[in-house]
Amino acid sequence: MTRDPKAWARLGQALRSARTHGGLTLADLGNLADVSARAVQDAEAGTVPKARMPPSIGKVAAALGWPEGAVDAVLDGAAPPGAGWQDVPVRRQLREEAVAGIITTAMVRAMSGTPAAEIRAATKIALDELRKQGFIAETDGVQPEPNRADS
Repeated sequence: MTRDPKAWARLGQALRSARTHGGLTLADLGNLADVSARAVQDAEAGTVPKARMPPSIGKVAAALGWPEGAVDAVLDGAAPPGAGWQDVPVRRQLREEAVAGIITTAMVRAMSGTPAAEIRAATKIALDELRKQGFIAETDGVQPEPNRADS
């Protein structure tokens, strides 16, 4: 971990820029990252930590959609994620149908040869967890399709 104040200031500015670009307040990002608004504010301040990397910085970066390793890369002088890498605004809740489609498609690609019923069951487990954590609404007014036998 670098102790260079300029590197930490660059990281703080990049985090703040990503947050404001996403239209998030400190509290919004804190909720998404499961940290306090104060932790987000501290991360954006760009102060060199006294000992080790605060765990909240990684959580904040992940909540902003930064890929793993981006914090270290920015501290090492790389450009922060941005410039078109993420043009989709951060949303508080996702549409269940969209999430189900994404999960199912990923599972079909990863689990070739697995019966469709098992993939649907695993998708339901993932959706239930996303619902429990507040990423998708309890009900969005859409009735689920009845189970159909595999063809």
